[in-house]
Amino acid sequence: MAGLPGAARARSASPGSPPALDGSFLLSPLGGLMCAQAVLGLLVWSLIAATTYHLHAAYGWVMFVSLFFWILTLLFFVTYLLQLHQKFYMIPWPLVLMIYNAVATVLYLTAFVTCAAAVQPTSWRQWDYNRRAAASFFACVTMITYGVSTFFSFRAWKGLGSNAATSQVSDHA
Repeated sequence: MAGLPGAARARSASPGSPPALDGSFLLSPLGGLMCAQAVLGLLVWSLIAATTYHLHAAYGWVMFVSLFFWILTLLFFVTYLLQLHQKFYMIPWPLVLMIYNAVATVLYLTAFVTCAAAVQPTSWRQWDYNRRAAASFFACVTMITYGVSTFFSFRAWKGLGSNAATSQVSDHA
């Protein structure tokens, strides 16, 4: 599990111990990217929610994608911050995180394209246009952060050159 914060402490954490904060996770690339995804995702769905999105079906999809992945990102963030992933060592967390980030990247791409295509510059409400345009921009930036997270998650899953299967077995044998 090279590349994931707290991987060196995985063997020392006992299943019955209480959750502890992992400060090194916040300084890791995955931790920083998860913080950025949470903030950017919050911007996307709050900007769309501040408009009359219910009148346009396209914005319902953008709201679903942004809110769904915002909640899941917060859950993954808390899981890694409290080192709960070490208590459930039988789950291949690097693989789960890589798949999650890849799916989020693809769905945020669809949300970004949908949001950008639905922005009408001739909107009768100027503030709706500004918020929707800003939401399109932030959806694009959020999609990029999920793409970068997919790259780092892939590297962690591959173990930076080691065999991922043997590293799973040797960590908890």
